Amino acid sequence: MTTSIDVPVIFGYQIIEQIYFGSKTLVYRAIREKDCRPVVIKFLASEYPSFNELLQFRNQYIITKNLQISGILPPLSLEPYHNGYALVMEDFGGISLREYNRCWGRQYESSSQTVFLQEFLSIALQLVDTLEDLYNHRIIHKDIKPANILINPDTKQVKLIDFSIASLLPKEIQEIKSPNILEGTLAYISPEQTGRMNRGIDYRSDFYSLGATFYELLTGKLPFTSDEPMELVHCHIAKTPEPIQNQEIPPVISDIVMKLMAKNAEDRYQSALGLKHDLETCLSQIQATGKIAYFPIAQRDICDRFIIPEKLYGRENEVEQLLAAFDRIAGISHDSLSLADNHGKSELILVAGFSGIGKTAVVNEVHKPIVKQRGYFIKGKFDQFNRNIPFSAFIQAFRDLMGHLLTESDKSIKQWQDKILLALGDNAQVIIEVIPELERIR
Repeated sequence: MTTSIDVPVIFGYQIIEQIYFGSKTLVYRAIREKDCRPVVIKFLASEYPSFNELLQFRNQYIITKNLQISGILPPLSLEPYHNGYALVMEDFGGISLREYNRCWGRQYESSSQTVFLQEFLSIALQLVDTLEDLYNHRIIHKDIKPANILINPDTKQVKLIDFSIASLLPKEIQEIKSPNILEGTLAYISPEQTGRMNRGIDYRSDFYSLGATFYELLTGKLPFTSDEPMELVHCHIAKTPEPIQNQEIPPVISDIVMKLMAKNAEDRYQSALGLKHDLETCLSQIQATGKIAYFPIAQRDICDRFIIPEKLYGRENEVEQLLAAFDRIAGISHDSLSLADNHGKSELILVAGFSGIGKTAVVNEVHKPIVKQRGYFIKGKFDQFNRNIPFSAFIQAFRDLMGHLLTESDKSIKQWQDKILLALGDNAQVIIEVIPELERIR
């Protein structure tokens, strides 16, 4: 029995073959008929895409159309197609680095590790050059991973693709969201992109994802693996990946990768040029001697921007009180490092003060322990402009919780449904009138 796949038809292009099939996008090789130019066309998989999907698709085109960067795949046009768009890009004969990496190990089993390291460093340097160009244009990619990196198997030319969630802002604040709807790819996402680090996102977020990509290329496995999204989030913000202990990988390369994957952005490389210098030193050594001797890394790593470290000062006591309260409710005993019975426990802490003194920043410090205990962080604020709404902060917080729950699996939603109905009983309709989202769970 054979199954047929509907091949899209777009005026002016002849579709040749499908090269990628995903849940959100479809990618085909084609020929542009007016000049017989080989192209790659990316379509939205959904027949009726959401507004956000359309926005991200246009974002890829708008951000990259005027960039003169050799390390990205330039778009040629954005064509209307049914209820969405078709993004037409140059075809340079590349395949994804993920696909290339599958046969990479087999390719070099009979060759020396020197050849493997030389090719890795060549790929790494091309990617760093691209990040340097993006940095100069003040662009944050936010989704660097092997699937978004193309390599020509013959020329070894490397290009970065998929700017659907890229940002033109020098810095962003990530709102806390369910791991199921976070922007980016959980396996490679930086700690601050999870929204649970109380830190903003800047160009150094891409360095973390680049480090995770390097880790996979060198070891053949991801830094962290888990089937549970919240567990992956916790790994990125609180756990250190196993060091690269392969005897064939020089310690200095391992140190470079570990520095890229530092939890705090201040501890990572601060410039692409500093990273490039270290990688070039490795490459020149292995080309000259066949080995890479250890040397202190990041000696030329100097940032040309004034960036104030994102750290709370003078709030240690307040943060300690919040964390101690959470530990009590979670039943965490620091003496035995065990969980005690916390059934029925509750506490209320009110954080008061004038606007702008940092109340939100203090409260956000509890993100890490909440993720560790698989908890939910919801927030509400008594705003001076909403004084006429009774319990406005509580309503805001519980509407936020409904948003988290609705992104979870059907099984999880059913469990929450049973708990909520048990707790509210006949008063459920009264609460629904205040929190309309609750009806979608009921």
